[in-house]
Amino acid sequence: MEKRVLLVGGGKSFMVTSIAKELREEGFEVVQAAPDVTQIERIENRPSVYLIYIDDLDKMLDFFVYLKDKSVEDDISISIIGSAEETSKIFSMISRDRVAATFVRPVNVKELGSQMGAVVENEVLRLQKKRILVVDDDGTMLRTIKNWLSEKYQVFMVNSGMSAITFLAKNKVDLILLDYEMPVTTGPQVLSMLRSEPETSSIPVMFLTVKSDRESVMQVLSLKPEKYLLKTMPPAQLIANIDDFFEQQKAKSYSH
Repeated sequence: MEKRVLLVGGGKSFMVTSIAKELREEGFEVVQAAPDVTQIERIENRPSVYLIYIDDLDKMLDFFVYLKDKSVEDDISISIIGSAEETSKIFSMISRDRVAATFVRPVNVKELGSQMGAVVENEVLRLQKKRILVVDDDGTMLRTIKNWLSEKYQVFMVNSGMSAITFLAKNKVDLILLDYEMPVTTGPQVLSMLRSEPETSSIPVMFLTVKSDRESVMQVLSLKPEKYLLKTMPPAQLIANIDDFFEQQKAKSYSH
């Protein structure tokens, strides 16, 4: 297992230097950077595990705003070293499920090295999970579906059709769960756009909707969705449908 971490913090800080030294002794490849968006963007082959040392949160706010979007776009794991108050403020900007670990400053560097090893192991396991994008304009529904699926799958959420198109321009997924009725761009319109582009034409899509009338179903059959599922189904049934789909995909890949 490759142990790589991007250590973000003031490079001349005694604590950051000590943390970097300990991580290297624990067998990590440590890439160091200041909390500077331009500097980090220039780093090629960045590690997906970020460890951020907070020494002045007010000066790092722009960086955390950047990180909020980057954690979804690049699917990174974030660990934070700071005070309890600083960590609380960060959770108001970044979703808790994007934060793998928090460490209260002053931190014991020996314990940190050991715990970051566990963070990297969990990240490797997480990245092996299939990736599902849920597209729905109902925020409550998005969070509900994410809670149901997150144990088995990596789940990403967007709240509009155009946000889905933008997300897919930069990210690969194994399956899309698509709402039917959405403002501006409907689910059928989104699927039609996906099918018309070579980069997205083969992404499997399942409708997940409240619309059960025959006319709605027939309207999208020509676009060849994998399944047409109803939001009223029990969670276990939704999960079983998705599990079954991936099992069938696996069986097809073995038969070729």
